[in-house]
Amino acid sequence: MPQTNPHTGLISRLNAWMLHKGEDRYNQRVEERKRRIFSGLSGSVLEIGPGTGANLEFYPERVLLTGLEPNPHMKRYLKEKADKLGRQIEILTGAAEDIPLENESMDGVVSTLVLCSVSDLQQTLHEIKRVLKPGGTFLFMEHVAAQEHTFLRRIQRWIKPLWRRMAEGCRPDRETWKAIEEAGFNELHLEHFTLSLPVVGPHIMGRATKK
Repeated sequence: MPQTNPHTGLISRLNAWMLHKGEDRYNQRVEERKRRIFSGLSGSVLEIGPGTGANLEFYPERVLLTGLEPNPHMKRYLKEKADKLGRQIEILTGAAEDIPLENESMDGVVSTLVLCSVSDLQQTLHEIKRVLKPGGTFLFMEHVAAQEHTFLRRIQRWIKPLWRRMAEGCRPDRETWKAIEEAGFNELHLEHFTLSLPVVGPHIMGRATKK
């Protein structure tokens, strides 16, 4: 039976509009970090969940960019941002758990504020490794769970059911760094940092290389 796209309803439309309006404010907080980690990208790069194009300005010109976006309401904003920046991007529709690309076809894969909402994190990381060429780079910046036994961690757990419904599956208490550490990448560089944001202030960023 054909599957229903969960990203076609009113909430998905609203999230696309909110992300479009809020991406500049978030980027102001992480601009230096993004410029630092994006600067080494080159070749064919896949961005998982490019959304409304918040990362487009940070990609070096030498990158040949593909975006995999499950929410159809994001695409209008993404195309507008790409046109404004004079940036070429091929936009694919699909889920991160089943990337519609050939094995070892990408020099890099990027995810920012995406791994919190994928339904199967381990499968997503497996797919990222599958499409990366040997020596390819996985670059990430994600909000994650607060430290265990803290008040913020309790808040994240308490609010999670409503948060997931309103933010298309986002889990504010996901320990994403543990899954990345266990995914079998080589030369993993990962750092934790915190932004002054409610609920989702704890973040990680880094890069990992496929063996």
